[in-house]
Amino acid sequence: MKEVGIVVIGRNEGKRLQQCLNSIINSVSNIYVGNIVYVDSGSTDGSIEMAELLGVEIVKLDLSIPFTAARARNQGFAHLLQTNPEIEFVQFVDGDCEIVPGWLKKAYTMLSQRPELAVVCGRRRERFPEQSVYNLLCDIEWNTPTGEAKECGGDSMMRVAAFKQVDGFNSSLIAGEEPELCLRLRKKGWKIWRLDAEMTLHDAQINYFSQWWRRSLRSGYAYAESFWLHGKTPERYCFKQTKSIWFWGFILPFIILGLLWFSKGWTLLLLIAYPLIGFKIYRYLKLEGLNKQQALFYSISCILIKFPQLQGQIQFFISKLLGRKRELIEYK
Repeated sequence: MKEVGIVVIGRNEGKRLQQCLNSIINSVSNIYVGNIVYVDSGSTDGSIEMAELLGVEIVKLDLSIPFTAARARNQGFAHLLQTNPEIEFVQFVDGDCEIVPGWLKKAYTMLSQRPELAVVCGRRRERFPEQSVYNLLCDIEWNTPTGEAKECGGDSMMRVAAFKQVDGFNSSLIAGEEPELCLRLRKKGWKIWRLDAEMTLHDAQINYFSQWWRRSLRSGYAYAESFWLHGKTPERYCFKQTKSIWFWGFILPFIILGLLWFSKGWTLLLLIAYPLIGFKIYRYLKLEGLNKQQALFYSISCILIKFPQLQGQIQFFISKLLGRKRELIEYK
């Protein structure tokens, strides 16, 4: 039987990490899990001691080197193969997530039966979507189409051979490392697959607008960096997202305000483009099965998000121009 390794990453996740590790330990009865590794990035809340008590292997990141989630996952992967070279599949999971019962078996079976697949992922759900509108937005965001996909998120099971072929995650990326990895895998002929199955429960803990803004800023930064790295590929990676951010977040507002005096106020009529595109998104989401409240909240967020994403894009290009050191963008 093929062996599966587990890599969990986290920092100061406390009770959430304990739930995460327990969910993994309770899910390994139907498959052969070789090693469970927890990669810690400087926790001060007893996370390391708690993980050790559960019998989990520990990797402590060298904090003198800039931290990224990508680097943490790579080091966890390297530790797995160093201690157990026979592992063929690796399940990556964030420390604020809980593995849903039955997921590991489903992902394992899919990868075993489909040798062309490099990555299998499922449905990540928000644990407390009713706690805040921002948590609800996360839950809706993660409901992506099933079947063959272009990318995955932080929780997924990967084929070791495919992961090694592309040298793993790009450790320098502060966000967006999973889609970027999937792009390189697809270039090598591998496929990504999303199952119609529950995979993990996530605890976003986004209760304030400032947190939502920072998370959105980070996504804008990630789009800019990914476009910078791979925008000249045939599929023009992240060009569509970057173009949309600049149009709705900068170009249209600039036209409205810049020509306001010359047009004697008539350019204000262009503001109607925002509710029009919002209604288009709302109608689409309703057809996809969301209720009125969910569709309304998400359509509004799709418009508002362009502004923090624009800030993230600007930060990336300024940092690139000035050669500044990139810093992690956190929202918790």
